Amino acid sequence: MMSQSEPEREGEPLKLRERAYASFTERLLAREIKPGQFVTQRELVAMTGFPLGAIRELIPRLEAEGLIKTVPQRGMQVAHVDLNLIRNAFQFRLFLEKEATAAYARNASDAEIAEQRERHEAIVRRAEAGEEGQALIEEAEDVDRLMHEAIIDHLDNDIVSQAFRVTWLKIRLIRQYETRIHNSIIVPVMQDHLKIIAAIETRDPEAAAAAMSEHINNARTRAMSY
Repeated sequence: MMSQSEPEREGEPLKLRERAYASFTERLLAREIKPGQFVTQRELVAMTGFPLGAIRELIPRLEAEGLIKTVPQRGMQVAHVDLNLIRNAFQFRLFLEKEATAAYARNASDAEIAEQRERHEAIVRRAEAGEEGQALIEEAEDVDRLMHEAIIDHLDNDIVSQAFRVTWLKIRLIRQYETRIHNSIIVPVMQDHLKIIAAIETRDPEAAAAAMSEHINNARTRAMSY
């Protein structure tokens, strides 16, 4: 029989790998690790602060998610951001989020939908009142991300949720974050979302999916234009 302590010992490396993954992605988003950069395992140890064993176990996951690739005779290279990545990432989002939005329109609670509307309208009110600066940008980004995650997570499918989060990370990397929300597009992005929310409120899956498609295509157009 397995002793009481064995599951704890088995669980600890898993938690360590998860923490190492979180550390890697945080540094990627903070530009401490740059797209296209070549790195060694030892450099990842220094960057993340995690032991070599955890990094070695982390690398297959990073390769599977397309965040790192092995280049013969050169080593490991962080995902290189290019137009192909932009097209692929947004196309994948479109496939996932159209169906997820239709399902959300059918099944989300009235209270959850109302909360989404209030969050977005609060950001619009502040932006239209002339507020600018990093605090508003960061809050708008959170509102943006949380709505998309809520729609995806409502499917209650861990595979889809994980795939979405990896794709969202890649979109954050595109063109060194030139697609991040900034002051000049806060209101247009929030208005795109409010169109989606309006369709969801009417419990019209087709209209909600169409509004989501329009929103993702608008974001892709901005990304391709930089």
